[in-house]
Amino acid sequence: MSYGKFAYVYDELMQDMPYAKWQRFTLEAWKKYGEPSEVVELGCGTGTLTAMLAEQGYRMTGIDLSEDMLAVARDKADERPMLQGLLRSGSLRFACQDMTEWAAPEPVDSVISFCDCLNYLTEEEQIEATFRATCEGLKPGGTFLFDVHHPNTLLRYEEEQPFVLDEGDISYIWTCGLDEERVEIEHHLRIFVRRPSDSSRSKDTYERFDEFHVERAYDPEWLREALLRAGFSNVETYADFEWKKNNEESERLFYVAIK
Repeated sequence: MSYGKFAYVYDELMQDMPYAKWQRFTLEAWKKYGEPSEVVELGCGTGTLTAMLAEQGYRMTGIDLSEDMLAVARDKADERPMLQGLLRSGSLRFACQDMTEWAAPEPVDSVISFCDCLNYLTEEEQIEATFRATCEGLKPGGTFLFDVHHPNTLLRYEEEQPFVLDEGDISYIWTCGLDEERVEIEHHLRIFVRRPSDSSRSKDTYERFDEFHVERAYDPEWLREALLRAGFSNVETYADFEWKKNNEESERLFYVAIK
């Protein structure tokens, strides 16, 4: 999944995403389990959370498989003087890598991955490879923080679809198809972006492009066991941005794994 054109409208479509909640959970987890200096974010996308944490003094490396997403992340950082300085000093970096085999020059203190990035790995082998690569990339005592959709969340998506957004300059129609046996969902997005009129046309037009994304949810206990097999010594699970245990009503599961 390259994201392509989607990368350049991602922030507009995702402006209501709970970045502040992810930031709060991360900071609380670090206070609870160990304050880091060097941090890697897997699946950083357009770098919103990466930049938020870099501005708070953490040395951040954002990793993503999409060159387009990373180009947007760098452009955003270049527009803000503080982040420009962090880019120049190397305290904020972006790298195009596959999370299943990512590597940093030196082991880091913490790795984070939010916004259900791991749900985009649709085979168990990919999840296990990511867990192994992350354990290898952490210092002893380092933390791995990530979230995933609870399997029931994907079931609700299929029941509640279609979803429609109309913000004037950008609109979409989002439909889903679920494979219940694999708990794997296909997201079909038909996106319309307004293009202002220019000298060659008198009226605004809309550019349409389609996106097709696939996510898979995994049994929460299987994820915990996979983390332990990968070499983590302790795994805790929480739910919905809070320090509470997950249950069948949870929408988003949060894992804290310690090397």
